Amino acid sequence: MIDSPNSSTGAPARALVVTAHPDDVDFGSAGTVAGWTAGGTSVTYCVCTAGEAGAPEDASREWVRQLRVAEQRRAAARIGVDDVRFLEHEDGRLTPDLTLRRRITRMIRSVRPEIVVTHSPEINWSSIALAHPDHRAVGEATLAAVYPDARNPFAHPELLDREGLRPWTVRQLWITEAPAERANHPVDVTDRFTDKIAALSEHASQVADSRELTAMMREHLGANARRHGLAEGRMAEVFQVVDTA
Repeated sequence: MIDSPNSSTGAPARALVVTAHPDDVDFGSAGTVAGWTAGGTSVTYCVCTAGEAGAPEDASREWVRQLRVAEQRRAAARIGVDDVRFLEHEDGRLTPDLTLRRRITRMIRSVRPEIVVTHSPEINWSSIALAHPDHRAVGEATLAAVYPDARNPFAHPELLDREGLRPWTVRQLWITEAPAERANHPVDVTDRFTDKIAALSEHASQVADSRELTAMMREHLGANARRHGLAEGRMAEVFQVVDTA
């Protein structure tokens, strides 16, 4: 059972979402996050890059960086998240090395979440767009930070010795973009679809046609719901949920 500030909603008290780029959380789990914040959850975003390798192509990379950071902060605010932290790694060059693991471990020990949401470290061959190497690197580094690093006082000892960040055990890891056969937990986001689209609409530099995006997301989430046995007309975000306690 996840500790909850509101037993009627089942929302966790605290959740941490670790992604590679701005907009990743909104494509993958904004509906779920919107439901959590409505239920009283304190949600923190940890975005490992500023997305400076993205569109628009004819702009300076520093301008793109600033634009995408601002877009992500506005998108987060749309669904009740006001704690958005950027690690400022270089977009397109993420690796699951000890530096990234330590920074994510620091974030976990600081936020002390019941649930961590992140990318799958696996390649999803059914949709190559979901298998961005930055996503997989963040997924692998976050998995290592959740287990064993964050709970082990002897992992990255400077976090405890110099910063006073005590070990913390995450109870569940929620993985997005997992291969279909591993997705074991649908979240009905039908009533949060408008919130999800509102968050995605803030990423105007990456979304060319909002109507096309809305139709695409409606079809994608509807297919998720049907695949997991939800009623006709419902929409779902799906996760591979792993018990990490």
